[in-house]
Amino acid sequence: MPSIRSADLSRRHWLLSTPLRTALASAGLCGGASGGSITGFHNASPEAATNGGIRLQAGELTAVIGDNSGTDTQRPGYNGVWSLQHAAADRSLFVPGISGLNLEHIVNGTTLDDDAVFFEPRRAAMTVKQTSDQTCELHQPPTPHTGLESRTQFELRPGGILDFHFECWPRQNRFPHGYLSMFWASYINAPEDRSMYFRGGPAGQTDGWCQLCTQFHNDQSTVLHRDDQYTALFDPDKRTALFRNFSPQRMSQPLFYGHFDQLTWLVIFDRTEGIRLTHSPSGGGFNSARQSHNPAWDFQFLIRNPVVNQRYAFSVRTMLLPRTSRDTLLQLASAWQAERKR
Repeated sequence: MPSIRSADLSRRHWLLSTPLRTALASAGLCGGASGGSITGFHNASPEAATNGGIRLQAGELTAVIGDNSGTDTQRPGYNGVWSLQHAAADRSLFVPGISGLNLEHIVNGTTLDDDAVFFEPRRAAMTVKQTSDQTCELHQPPTPHTGLESRTQFELRPGGILDFHFECWPRQNRFPHGYLSMFWASYINAPEDRSMYFRGGPAGQTDGWCQLCTQFHNDQSTVLHRDDQYTALFDPDKRTALFRNFSPQRMSQPLFYGHFDQLTWLVIFDRTEGIRLTHSPSGGGFNSARQSHNPAWDFQFLIRNPVVNQRYAFSVRTMLLPRTSRDTLLQLASAWQAERKR
């Protein structure tokens, strides 16, 4: 039966398989089928994470989707995918007690010194409901500062697939600098390799595979597409942010991947316009057991010249797969992007 939960947060900010052929078949490419900041959460299992969230299962993936209310195993403020575990793994891709595909910021260029503004999506009321056996939806009514209403659909599919579809409506004319940007954070559970990989290169250079592993938080964090020449303006304040710090690298294709144990997490976007990639080497805190920081593999969706009450949307396909070649990852991405265009 569909279920629904809600939260209205006014509290203080908490910092913080089956063979690959299944995925190939689903894409039509073959025949046939942290340590200190998270103490007390590091042993949370998908079953524990389900407490207060909605558990979905399809093929080799199990996910728990939740709102920002928090539970005894889930820190308040973090929303989206509380847990995502592959049958071939013994732990969740995302840091237990935090989340992945977490709507973290809504940015319109106004001052961000106040945490209630900087982390607005964490604080504002949000509901989660199950809409089918393999689908959940998050809804956030118009937020108090930026006035953005949004819906996010998560759908689990066989082949290691978690699809993400986001739509939003600016309900108030609150974009003094002519743009509105949303930011999603995915806190990765202490991988040995904290890097994001993507296609691109410095301006004027030939495309190739690029590795983004920033030296510290807010260090050349954000990668723009080669065609993205837009400069977002900000009112003066005292806060630095990942989305204000830029890498000299440029991406050429709307995708990235990262390694997690013996798996690869592939993230594919249905467009290039407005998409920006962002990395933090330590955004998810420190994992004492593994003696490693938890990186954040993030992305942004920037809307230029938004119009009040107009709908804006984009889609993402994520795939958690046994490690495979880069050529195969590109084939999977191309197949889905072509399908989206039909």
